Amino acid sequence: MSDLVSALAGARYAGLATIEEAGLQGMITLRGDLSSKTLQKAVKAATGAEVPQTRRISTSDSGAVAWMSPDELLLLVPYDEVEEKTAAMAEALSGEHALAVNVSDARAIFTLSGAGAREVLGKVCPVDFDASAFKAGDFRRTRMAQVAAAFWLDEAETFHIVCFRSVADYVFNLLKTSAHPQSRVGVY
Repeated sequence: MSDLVSALAGARYAGLATIEEAGLQGMITLRGDLSSKTLQKAVKAATGAEVPQTRRISTSDSGAVAWMSPDELLLLVPYDEVEEKTAAMAEALSGEHALAVNVSDARAIFTLSGAGAREVLGKVCPVDFDASAFKAGDFRRTRMAQVAAAFWLDEAETFHIVCFRSVADYVFNLLKTSAHPQSRVGVY
């Protein structure tokens, strides 16, 4: 069996903010009726977190759940448990009109931290990153320059960014360029 590797093998850059490829992360895309008690129970069993409100993320010690659309969630679980949790989710939802798919190896995840993090993202995403507008627990799906991305802010003021693995190098370089010390705009 081959060794597991993340998209960019832990790439890191420090400038206006620190960008780090976060490594392997278990991710399950779940489609279904988010108001279903059966689905909510299966989500809680897999992640320890509740189904979040619109454009929010719910976290626990064992995982997280992000709102992706009115009928879609992204579940974050330990990478080494994702197959087991996906199978358990499919079994728990067998009577529901729902779909659970392991998308871990199709995605990459980055962290963006530091005083300039809001500015770095603000230059490449059409989102208001003012501290009064984007708070801990907020979650967005949007464009990051020319590619799809999703991100949230945690309590430690660190952004977590998810993108397709196929564009991980592009996203890293985009963030790196936006975080270059000579590119400060000073909006946030």
